[in-house]
This record gives sequence, structure tokens and C-alpha cells, in this order.
Amino acid sequence: MRITLHEYDPAWPQRFAAFGADLRRSLLDRVPDRLVAIHHIGSTSVPGLAAKDLIDIQVTLQPVDVRNPLEPFEPVCEAIEVLGYRWQRGNPDLRKRFFHLDAEPGPDGTAGRRLVNLHVRPHGEFTAQASLLLRDVLRSSPEARDRYETTKRELAAREWATVDDYADAKGDTVWALLREADTWAARSGWCPDPSDA
Repeated sequence: MRITLHEYDPAWPQRFAAFGADLRRSLLDRVPDRLVAIHHIGSTSVPGLAAKDLIDIQVTLQPVDVRNPLEPFEPVCEAIEVLGYRWQRGNPDLRKRFFHLDAEPGPDGTAGRRLVNLHVRPHGEFTAQASLLLRDVLRSSPEARDRYETTKRELAAREWATVDDYADAKGDTVWALLREADTWAARSGWCPDPSDA
């Protein structure tokens, strides 16, 4: 499979805002004591960065049990699934729960395109912070953003068995950017915004 990258679309933040508002209403209605934040993450959250045309959203939850920080999960899952999201059970990354939202199938029965990847993570978890740190350093540094985009374009030109293989191939660049971002965070006193939606 080939990965299709699109030039940055100024409509992406508005699309996030609409999805984020729906998620906020549903989560506050069903689990008001659990919702910490809803953030726009991933490449569509970085002005000027080419990306796949789908929105990545991170929902951060207040842990109830430190040993099982996403439990109880059923009320959270219901609040998300009522909006049409589908939970990907068996996700190998046990630090999060992963959902996706797809457009309605076409009249000929073809699958609807992916609209949203939703990452539900406990507050304070490393990858929850790393997603925001990477986003913010890419927003603040055109050089870092351009380096990341160059890697993405080079990899998108290849054939991949799955989109996960493409994502994994970006790993060395992402980790290098995160190391730089850590230094930037220490010098700037970075802390994530409370919430985007």
C-alpha cells in the first residue's frame, strides 16, 4: 500500500474542534469525573506539515486505580461508541485504548474513509505527554517540522504492507525529535495546554 500525504489543510483544526466538542459533551455527560483533556495531536495539528487526511485526537482520563489506570472502562467506551467510534479491541499498546471513526460506506458498499484516530490514555502516562511535546516542538520549530516532513515524504514514496509499518519506519526520526524536544522543553519551561476542546 502507498501512503497518501496531503498538503496542510487549514480546515483540519475546525474538523478537530467539531469532533472534540462532540467527545467532550458525551464524556462529560457519562463520566464527568474522568475527563482531563481532549487534544488535537499528530501531523494535522501542526500548521504547515503535510499529513494523511485524518484527525488524531487524544483523550486523557483521570485514573481511578493506579494499577489499572483506564478502568473502569465500560462507561468511557459507551460515551465514545455512541458517537460512532469503533473500539479496536486487542490493540497491542496496553497503555491506551484505540478507537477510529470512519465515514459512512459508499452506495456501492465500499468502506468509508477513516476520519479520526482516537487515542484514550491515562493522565500522566508517558506517551500522552510525548504526543503533546512532539506536536508543540514541531509547531515551534520550522526546521524540526521540515525535517519530519522530509522523512514522511521519503517513506510515503515506498510500498508498505500496512500503515503501521509506515508509522514504525518513522520511529528513528520521531525519537530524535523527542530528544531535541526534551531539551527545548527544559529551556522553555514547556507544559502542555490544559485542553484543546
